Parts: sequence; C-alpha cells; structure tokens
Amino acid sequence: MSRPSVHQSPGRQRDAAGEHMDVLPGFVGFTRALAHAGLPVATDRAAAYLDAVRRIDVAAPEQVYWAGRLTLCSDPDDFATYDAVYTRWFDPARGGGTELRREVRGTAELVPLGGTEPAAGEDDSEDDTVHAVGASDTEVLRSKDIGELTEAEREHLRQMMALLRPDPPMRRSLRLRPARRGALDPHRTVRAMLSTGGEPVRLARRSRSARPRRVVLLVDVSGSMRPYADALLRFAHAVTRRTPGAVESFTLGTRLTRVSRQLRQRDPERALAAAGRAVADFAGGTRLGDTLRAFLDRWGQRGVARQSVVVVFSDGWERGDAELLGEQMGRMRRLAHAVLWVNPHAGKDGYAPIQLGMTAALPHIDRLLAGHSVATLDRLIREIRDARRT
Repeated sequence: MSRPSVHQSPGRQRDAAGEHMDVLPGFVGFTRALAHAGLPVATDRAAAYLDAVRRIDVAAPEQVYWAGRLTLCSDPDDFATYDAVYTRWFDPARGGGTELRREVRGTAELVPLGGTEPAAGEDDSEDDTVHAVGASDTEVLRSKDIGELTEAEREHLRQMMALLRPDPPMRRSLRLRPARRGALDPHRTVRAMLSTGGEPVRLARRSRSARPRRVVLLVDVSGSMRPYADALLRFAHAVTRRTPGAVESFTLGTRLTRVSRQLRQRDPERALAAAGRAVADFAGGTRLGDTLRAFLDRWGQRGVARQSVVVVFSDGWERGDAELLGEQMGRMRRLAHAVLWVNPHAGKDGYAPIQLGMTAALPHIDRLLAGHSVATLDRLIREIRDARRT
C-alpha cells in the first residue's frame, strides 16, 4: 500500500506569501480524528504515540508519519484509514483538513498543563518543544490522582477519557453459527451432499457465537465522591458508547437514578450535562444500602443484574445501615456474574478498608480495585473484560 505524501512538515508549512501557517491543531486531536474515522485507538496506544512524538523530531514528516503508524495501527487493515486521516489532518491543501477539524469537535491544542501562552514576538520554532512537553505531561497525568488535578489538567483528562475504547466482556450465546471446529451441523452437511452426489465430502460444523455480557455501573455521587464523580461518569459514558445495548448506568446517593439513556448520547459534554440534570442528589449524602435495595428490587432482580458484571464506584462511606448494605451486596453477589468494587482511595499508600460500608461489602465482592487515575481506570477496563467469579 502506498503511503500518502509527507513532503510538508506537519508542524509548519509556508504559504505562497511566505507566511507560516499552523496546520496541526494537536497530536491528541489527530488520535481523536482517527477514532472518529473508526480506527480503534485504545488509551495505551494513544499514550504510546504521544510518547513517541516526544522522542522524535516533529519537524521531520517521515518521523511523524511512522511514529503514528507504528503505535496507532494494530492491524494491516488499519493502514488505509490511517493514511487517509493522516493526509487530511496534516496536509489540508491535499486532504481537506479544515473540514475534518470541523467534524472532530472539541479537539484542543496539546500544550503544557500550565497553559502558558507564548509572548508576543516569541520564536515560533518553540512550538515543537511545546508539543513534546505536552506529551510528557500526558504520561504524568495518567498516574495522577483525579481528585487533585488543576483546571488545565482536568481539561486534558477530558480529552484522554474521550479516547477510551473499552472492550466489553463476552459470553457464549445460545445461537449457533458455522465454525471450523465444533459439533456436526446435520442440516448444512446434508445440503452440501446434494451437490456432490450424496457423498459427504465435507462435514459442516457449528458452535455457539459470542455476544457482549451486560455491564452494570453504579456510580456514587455523594459529597465524599465529588472530586471523582465527573471523571467516573465520563468513564461510564465511554463504556456505554462502546456497547450501548449492553450497559446500564445508575448513580447512588440519597436516591437511585438511572442515567443510561443520557450517557448513550455520542457527545460526552452533552451526555454529562444531561446526566447532571437527571441527578437531583449530586454531592449530597450517602445511603448505599437503601439505594442498592432500590436497584435490586426494581432493576436487578428482574434481569439487569443477572449474570452481569456489576461495578460499584464508591469510597464506602455509609450514613445509613451498614448491615443493610451487606445484605444487599449478598443479593447482588448471588445474581451477578462478578461484582467489582472500585474505591478511589484503594490505590493510595496506607489505605485500609475500615469504613463501615467497605467492611460490610468486602465479603460479597470479587475484586476491590483502585480508580483514582486514568491508569487505574485503564486497568479497570481489562478487569471488566476478563471478570470472573472467584
């Protein structure tokens, strides 16, 4: 496959009047453009790309091209899409980059997390260094506690959360499909024999197909979880958008609120705004036992939690009856395929699950996980995909 022309620097090019024109709205924007075009850009691949950009000469178009192709493409079938988006993004004169930037809304310039602006008359050659510093800061941000971020860092976090492409957990379906190995398929075998004079030249086989297993996300939005609520709801949006029909999302506080419909919207900002309007008890009290009982009585017992992967996001601070919380977690455990509890404080040094809510829930969960950073949420994606009852 022929590679698109990269005769111009992706960072700068000179127009006919001799003036410099910036044609790169950000390397993060490029990864979002690839995702917009259908390329499965996982968070780890995007981070690897940004790290590669930090180590190369961004003024050399060949290096920029290969840095992206080697880190963002996971299959030879991805090359055509990558080449098309690369040409449109980095060479507007040939690829229509202006229209592509208009399609990929919300793409921001990748700058240092300090958000400083260059002074008037400052040499434009420093832009490449700015992009390299931004890529380095992205690596730091992945491991930083979400609850301690500055406003500029939160803006970068929103971009990184939009790049999440979680793979859903799979389960065997009752439906049978043609396969190379498996049980004999009599119907297809007999039909094939009609074209060979009655001789069973080839035996047709079949096996059960796979389909996404339902995932249930229960996000604590009480006052103690306020620093993490926005990021966790964005994580829920990314999981929901991947398999909209197989994910149910609820918020827990003083009441139970179903936000699945709101989080199925494509645009994360609109989805979060709609969810915020639906949640009346945001940053209020915590009654985990009562809200889990409401969930199980109305939704879980009737099928939503049955053989599902249930993920509870909470720090375990319970103002209600802790014994009731333990009873409801026991009900949940009997219904679900696996129960994961994500506590933002579990990844911090010296943490011990001594809260009343945590001590009541621990006997009924399969895994206690951290969820205080992008890196831990990335690991959570793999835990959900590979969830098994212990």
